[in-house]
Amino acid sequence: MKATSIMQFGTKALVAVALLLPSCSDDFLDEELTTAYSTQYFETAQGLEDLAISLYGNLRWHFGYEWAYGLTLYGTDEFTNANDLTNEMWNTYDNRLGPIGASPATGAANNNATSPASLWDQLYYGIASANIIIANAELIDDEVIRKRSLAHAYFLRGYNYYRLTAQYGGVVLQLEPATGVVRNFTRATEEECWAQVISDLRNAYDNFEGEDFTYGKGITWTKATAAHFLAKALLFRASERNSEWNAPYIDQDLAEAIEVCTYAIGARALTDEYRDLYANWTGVDSEAEQLDEILMAAGHNADESTSGRFGNRTYNYFTPQFSNFSGGWVRRGVWIGGMDFQRCRPTEYTYAVFDHVNDSRMWKTFKTVYGINNIVDPEANLELGDPGIVMILNTEDDNTYDNYTFGASVQDPNWQDDAGRLPAWEYGMRQTPTSGSLTNTVGQFVPNSLVLYQNGEYVSPDFKSTPISNFFAGINKTDDGSRFAEKGDAHRDVTMARLAETYLLRAECYARQGNYGPAMDDINVIRERAEWKEGENRSYYIDGSVAFENNSLNTGSAMDNYVNSNLNMNTYYLSNPDLEVTTAASDLTLTSFPDNLPAEDEAVLQALGVSTPYERALHFILNERTRELLGEWQRWETLSRTGTLIQRARAFNPEAYAIQENKHELRPIPQAFLDGLLNEDGTNLSEEQKADWQNPGY
Repeated sequence: MKATSIMQFGTKALVAVALLLPSCSDDFLDEELTTAYSTQYFETAQGLEDLAISLYGNLRWHFGYEWAYGLTLYGTDEFTNANDLTNEMWNTYDNRLGPIGASPATGAANNNATSPASLWDQLYYGIASANIIIANAELIDDEVIRKRSLAHAYFLRGYNYYRLTAQYGGVVLQLEPATGVVRNFTRATEEECWAQVISDLRNAYDNFEGEDFTYGKGITWTKATAAHFLAKALLFRASERNSEWNAPYIDQDLAEAIEVCTYAIGARALTDEYRDLYANWTGVDSEAEQLDEILMAAGHNADESTSGRFGNRTYNYFTPQFSNFSGGWVRRGVWIGGMDFQRCRPTEYTYAVFDHVNDSRMWKTFKTVYGINNIVDPEANLELGDPGIVMILNTEDDNTYDNYTFGASVQDPNWQDDAGRLPAWEYGMRQTPTSGSLTNTVGQFVPNSLVLYQNGEYVSPDFKSTPISNFFAGINKTDDGSRFAEKGDAHRDVTMARLAETYLLRAECYARQGNYGPAMDDINVIRERAEWKEGENRSYYIDGSVAFENNSLNTGSAMDNYVNSNLNMNTYYLSNPDLEVTTAASDLTLTSFPDNLPAEDEAVLQALGVSTPYERALHFILNERTRELLGEWQRWETLSRTGTLIQRARAFNPEAYAIQENKHELRPIPQAFLDGLLNEDGTNLSEEQKADWQNPGY
């Protein structure tokens, strides 16, 4: 909707909501969409309950297009852009990131660049629906249904205002249904907005009756969901971004956040195996989507008639451009769980922050091997299903590969120049070590290979097309082998909150209180799960590509492509070349906090120049959030909240060259909204008045 019609909730928003409404059903996603409802229907008990169920549909928008990563992951310490420049400005913070948005006319690479108005517009639709339920809840006679509907309405309104305030600072607070066109508003302060977010989430927490009911299949919002986001809102108000005014709130907010985190931790359970959260996704509504740890997810299924305006496109954003740099040895297709759109390239920090030997999360998250599914050169002595792409994630102090030649083969694997040398990034690794299960052929040619470090230098960005690297180890948390077309919608749910983060939220609250012992205990719960278990095969790898085994397309050559492309192995032993093959358990337990931290964390803290106990504790928790929550759609807001966005982006993301203090901690207020505002007398706002509305620096 246009920003000028932000409060046309009586008409347009209701039509939009009706597009998501089901009849009564076991699963609202399975219902046929209808536009048959009138606004009067929402003045009935059944209409309000249906409207409450439909609120889940508002979440799908977040994962339907380029804004999924642009607003949440770009411009941070964890991810930078690769060779695709669609949302480059959200990562570089250059002048194209402004109130009017970017287009080809203003320097964007294409028409798909995310507008700063996207989130603003969409979240007010959900707020409009929630306002109707809250205003008319007294029409529902059944007390259980009334409380349930109110819980959902308060939760979505609180969540949507949470996202708006986290991104923009103070926004317009509209808390009642509006009719007609309203074009004069007051912008609330950030303090007022956080008060409203906390109030709504408290109401949701009080109205949810527990963990036992669902709206249809799968994970739905419960009291623990509300507790988790209430804790996040309280912690946000108590954090560094609000330090100019939050002193009166800090002690009480931290205590309440710990209390509600404790409820969620007691009410729900962590998944035993980290791999089961994402990598073991075997298809629609599989066990990976039913885990008790998942507190909130954007629901999807395989019914194309219910996909709505926005399907799940997140499988596009974390995978390198393997089909391009492979020289044709690895072709893309539905049998590989991710499309090679190369949007989100991990930074050096993201690889280095892991314990490469003992932290299983690294090897259960990064995809480091692709199999050959197409023979380019029969003379190369390679077969279908041989390793076609090998990514060695070694460490800075490893010199094993200093004299090896890595890169992507595009033509003759036997080519060399007159001096017998291979081009640095055009041809494959000639001599693959034989550790682990990756290969048993000494000297086997691998058409495409990379390494992170040679001669103590970070060389991964040198494996590139033009002008930026498109060759990197991507993460697998969105891979989906259930697609019915190469560029079709994904069918898996998108996890938006889970209990592991609740532990880290509580740990941060304890650290802010100076209670480092309880903080360490919570962190250790998460780290203990990340350890290798006794008897575990450290070379084993799986991702959501496995859903192709249950895909109706998995016949004949398509199934062969699946088998040849997905080799279920990683480069653990190639990346740790001095380590003997082992199935022993590992140990990640902290015994001291925040002193004497693991070497990988001490290196990060030294690069950042932090030294006080609190700073060390906070940045360690930020590191642990990377290891546990990498790519889970919240890094930008976390760094903005903690006042570390500028510091960590400058330290670890070279492409974020234009980031500025007192500007980029907030997003620009959309210009279209400002241009549509009117004064009480009906006149347009002056340029000075618009500037007063706008965030600093824009």
